[in-house]
Amino acid sequence: MPVFESAFESIAEREPLRPVVSTAASRGGGVVAGDRGLLPVPPALGAVLPEGGLRRGTAVSVGGGDAGLLLALAAGVGEAEGGWVAAVGLPDLGLAAAAGYGLDLRRLLVADDPGPHWAEVVSVLAGAVELVMLRPDGPVAPSAAARLAAVLRRSGCVLLVAGPWPGAVLRVGVRSGRWFGLGDGHGQLTGRQVEVVAEGRGSAVRGRAARLWLPDERGEVRAVTGTSGLDGLDGPDEMHEVHGMGEDVTPGAGVGLERMAVV
Repeated sequence: MPVFESAFESIAEREPLRPVVSTAASRGGGVVAGDRGLLPVPPALGAVLPEGGLRRGTAVSVGGGDAGLLLALAAGVGEAEGGWVAAVGLPDLGLAAAAGYGLDLRRLLVADDPGPHWAEVVSVLAGAVELVMLRPDGPVAPSAAARLAAVLRRSGCVLLVAGPWPGAVLRVGVRSGRWFGLGDGHGQLTGRQVEVVAEGRGSAVRGRAARLWLPDERGEVRAVTGTSGLDGLDGPDEMHEVHGMGEDVTPGAGVGLERMAVV
């Protein structure tokens, strides 16, 4: 089994992990359907998500495994008191990029290469952290997803999966995007403008889309304003509804983030 390490801190310096307890669980009822306990996300992303945040105890599929979108969705954990995040099966995760999006590296557990034991690793971590970012080592069987779904419901942990996930309650992805800041083969990247699409289940089955900076020149996630949006999204409107997203979302250009820090 892999060894869990917290970025930038030794074991002696770490604050202890605390069990994740949802609002419903604190009342003795566990995580139940209809409980509106949500993990926050940056406001620009909250505007496109069906419920405005990530429902505790559920799995969310990040189409194409877009690293920037994955980190931006996880960044809201910092607003949860004592909130911890874990990254499983993401050896190329850029720690500098994670910090730039707002993740507290002192509260980040990393299991770079869990191998075939990734499901067991997630099960263990789900009881101690608010959110787990995961890239499985291959296709996920519905039976394995169902077993982890039960673990998530009991713990209230959110599972963000880089790629498709059977039974995900929410699918989010980058449908198109482009980087800014490069001239004729030279310059410095200053930001990325994308179209983020989200589709839920049940009452949230109708998809929504929004133009966002992910990130802008200050490293923040915010809505695109004005008429300088992406091709095919002209005009001042910042959000619209989309239909028929399908099972996964194809990422646009420039979705990967290179390793920016090695610890």
